[in-house]
Amino acid sequence: MHLELLQTGVELLVGFIALLVMLKLLGKATLSQITPFDFISALILGDLIGNAIYDEQARVGSILFSVGIWGTLIYTLEMITQKYRGTRKVLEGSPSIIVKDGQINRKELKANKLDLDQLQHLLRRENVFSFREIQHAILETDGKVSVLKKSDYENPVSQDLQLPAKPVYLPITLISDGKVNWDNLQLAGYDESWLNKQLRSKNITTYSDVFFLEWKQDEGLYLEPM
Repeated sequence: MHLELLQTGVELLVGFIALLVMLKLLGKATLSQITPFDFISALILGDLIGNAIYDEQARVGSILFSVGIWGTLIYTLEMITQKYRGTRKVLEGSPSIIVKDGQINRKELKANKLDLDQLQHLLRRENVFSFREIQHAILETDGKVSVLKKSDYENPVSQDLQLPAKPVYLPITLISDGKVNWDNLQLAGYDESWLNKQLRSKNITTYSDVFFLEWKQDEGLYLEPM
């Protein structure tokens, strides 16, 4: 029993060291800019090492062999993508413009299997809380979003201009993909009749004609029609 535990401990240590060596060889960029291929590679490599460690027939040599072969394949592909630019799109994917000139690119959202809720989540991680702030937004190959804000939202901060602080309001999504969020409408302090009135003023008669509708206390409504 003790011998088996010792063997498992040695195999875990060897696997851990082998992974550290492989990550060192692949470089820091692999960690900071993980692509879908990198993600799948990590899952497969973890599974290979896990099976090798807990397989009674496998030994330290099996772990090193698994890590060595898979690491060589990944390293080779990294070298290929660096040397031959045309292979990057196939192996790593390419960035997608999901907002262009302030307009949401629904075609690109659909192509990347990304819905509005997911997009809003990604934008909030970049300190962007409203679509009205965006001039251009790009979905990178690692799943993050890069945002170029409109000039109105890139002004110097109030402290730079010695201006008094203004209240800050959080935008509230009222309609997404043609469906009304009734809880958010109530949170905004309005009802269905107010919403219908606002839509009629923009020549919209049904909720299904609205791709996205947002309300902000200091700036009013922001609408993206279908």
